[in-house]
Amino acid sequence: MRSAHSIPGNAKDLCDLSESADRFNLPSTELSNAQLVAVDERFQAAKKDIKLVRLRAEEAGLERIRSFDDLVQLLLPHTAYKSYPENWLLQGRWSHLTKWLETVSTYPIGAIEYDGISGIDEWLARLEKAGHFISCSSGTTGKSAMLNATQRDMDWAACDVVNVFSWGSRVKPLQDRLVVNCVGVADVPKNIATRAALKAAFGQPEGRHWQYPVPPITVGSLTNTILLRKAIADGVAMPEEIAEFQRIAAERQQANDSAVEATAEFLIANRDQKFLLIGFWAGFYPIAKAIREMGYSAQDFHADNALYVGGGLKGAQLPNDFEVFIYETLNIRPERYFQMYSMQEINSGMPKCQEGGRYHIPPWLIPLVLNESGDALMSASISGEIEGRAAFFDLSLDGRWGGVISGDKITVDYAPCPCGQRGATIHNNISRYIELKGDDKIGCSGTIDAYVRSI
Repeated sequence: MRSAHSIPGNAKDLCDLSESADRFNLPSTELSNAQLVAVDERFQAAKKDIKLVRLRAEEAGLERIRSFDDLVQLLLPHTAYKSYPENWLLQGRWSHLTKWLETVSTYPIGAIEYDGISGIDEWLARLEKAGHFISCSSGTTGKSAMLNATQRDMDWAACDVVNVFSWGSRVKPLQDRLVVNCVGVADVPKNIATRAALKAAFGQPEGRHWQYPVPPITVGSLTNTILLRKAIADGVAMPEEIAEFQRIAAERQQANDSAVEATAEFLIANRDQKFLLIGFWAGFYPIAKAIREMGYSAQDFHADNALYVGGGLKGAQLPNDFEVFIYETLNIRPERYFQMYSMQEINSGMPKCQEGGRYHIPPWLIPLVLNESGDALMSASISGEIEGRAAFFDLSLDGRWGGVISGDKITVDYAPCPCGQRGATIHNNISRYIELKGDDKIGCSGTIDAYVRSI
């Protein structure tokens, strides 16, 4: 067991614990001093490089981070990554969007050729050629967040997803499975990198892996859908725009219905193989239902299948027994079910353990439980249970500031988990303030928006 005095005190060494078997077994009381040293190291660089961090530091009058209370004053709300004016997208003002992106990025973007850009996907492609990988959130509650990342971030996300899946599912990366993607997800760099990493680590090198057969969801198509939904809700969409929206939605639903059947048929045809099934609950359930309707269930499938579940229900309405139904269709043993808690704004995953059902926080990811307005810690203590707004500082991030205030309500537990690990954990009762309150206001959001308007 690593002793308190041997825990490293810089960001790189804390991140290097990603390969340690003890990474979830280090109590926060032993980690806190090292984490403060590491986050101040990140701050000294970021206040020179990231405009919004410099603004926050000047407002708070902070030159160093000496406490977690100091760190709270330097966090960015998750809305900072969607603080660009919406009309810049509508009008294709790509140089303005690039200038905005630099305010929330570690490295200058430099010269980008803007001639001939046909839409947001082309703009993002040119940024990627310059070494800036932009991942976007789903934007289901409004504008899509745009998060800059470097190649180092892509490499980290790829390694991290393999490590946390292996830890949480007890599946070793032996390249002995068919990897089956059971959902269509946004084609953004982080998603592409993590899918490829899982396939390389756990998939058969020559295996007939399966990609859910629906057209890729690009950032451009996602953004256009968000803007049109907003226009429809505001009553300003033209009739032809509404008709086009309905046509695209119908086509996608038809493609999804066909994909469900095709995926079920693929699983049945290869049922003697070990699967790694990747997707969401809302995607797994109709596939399992189709398999049942074709006359197959658990006894027909390999006894060592594994299930990787991303996120929660995503708003889907499923039967109360949906989890058991999926397990009993695809022959998933409890220890082979995996779920983690994360978000696009951070680069690290928190895997759920089998025994305690808690999400385990790695030592390079600092949890901060805030009040509802997001401007103060709920407690200075790092003991017991603390409930409030989730904020994190991810020491692994390179392309942007690691500190973010989320829209989630969580309970952090600093007591040892029933699984035996002594590190901080998050209970499986995560909810979103916008769903609890019908709205979600973070105190510093207005300041961020005002700063953006001035650039």
